[in-house]
Amino acid sequence: MRRIGGQILLLLQSGTLKLLVFAGIILLAWGTVAPVGTLVWWLSQSSESLGIKKNLAKNLSRDSRSPKVDKSENIDCYIVFLPGVGDFSANQLTPGEEFFLHKLEQIHRNCVAVRDVFPYSIANESLGGRRLLAPLWSAAEKADGWFSNTDILIKIRNLWRFAISADERYGHIYNLGIADVIVNRMNAVHPLSKRPKQGLKLILVGTSGGVQVALGAAPYLDRWLNAQLFVVSIGGDFDGEEGFEVVEHVYQLVGRRDWIEDLSQIVFASRWPITVGSPFNQARRQGRYTVVKTGPHAHSGSQGYFGTTTIGQSQTTYVELTLKKVNQLPIWSNQNQK
Repeated sequence: MRRIGGQILLLLQSGTLKLLVFAGIILLAWGTVAPVGTLVWWLSQSSESLGIKKNLAKNLSRDSRSPKVDKSENIDCYIVFLPGVGDFSANQLTPGEEFFLHKLEQIHRNCVAVRDVFPYSIANESLGGRRLLAPLWSAAEKADGWFSNTDILIKIRNLWRFAISADERYGHIYNLGIADVIVNRMNAVHPLSKRPKQGLKLILVGTSGGVQVALGAAPYLDRWLNAQLFVVSIGGDFDGEEGFEVVEHVYQLVGRRDWIEDLSQIVFASRWPITVGSPFNQARRQGRYTVVKTGPHAHSGSQGYFGTTTIGQSQTTYVELTLKKVNQLPIWSNQNQK
């Protein structure tokens, strides 16, 4: 006990403990004001732009920020990627994530990939955009050496957006805004038909906190689009409340070394087996929720789901194994067509 007391005293004298306490206070204060941006966005929107009177024919227009897809006009499938909490912007996918989406487009010629949705901004704005704290986020993202650990600030900031999406008070507004972003980015990549001749397939692929946002946006996407909705969660975390009543199926891909994915099963009561009436447990009983074991993946990093290093002595990379597992899902076949 004396040794521990002495170490605490040294921490106090060096200022390290004071810094940690100060960081904790800032974190709590941060969470208190986190919903302000969502409320400001809500107040600045009209009823039509909010989707209360959604009119796809009037609201959708091409956006030069997204590359045009050189494919046939027989596009009936959109793959929307929502990255994890460690991402800085919608335009900063890792090489593994880019490889994954590019291969999916190559294999499934009727699909286009939407890469530029940032699920931690209701305005789809990167952390380095027009923000009060933009210099802080940019510095944290570019830091190297010992200061490279400051990227935890970005993760904490994005985790608060994850929490807002799951919040009963603010989540509906936030998820509505993200759904609006998704529809507009889909149209920017390939124009959405105003009168589709056949059912559209929308595959929301998320990792980490992006899955919660995907499920939160699902009810609005279901309302606005004549589409089958599938969610592919790659080591994702979610509360088990939103989205399950409207999606066709949720596939949860889990690696053996991914312990982060286990946390949401503990934190959110809707994921507990005893809450039999929760949307998550109802979907599981109805066979609309499937867990897929992917292999030796960790949650992130070079050995994560989108890692580009090879697995052991094999010639297969971690992201190639993830791609293989996703391609084996029945969402690509005609058996799920209505």
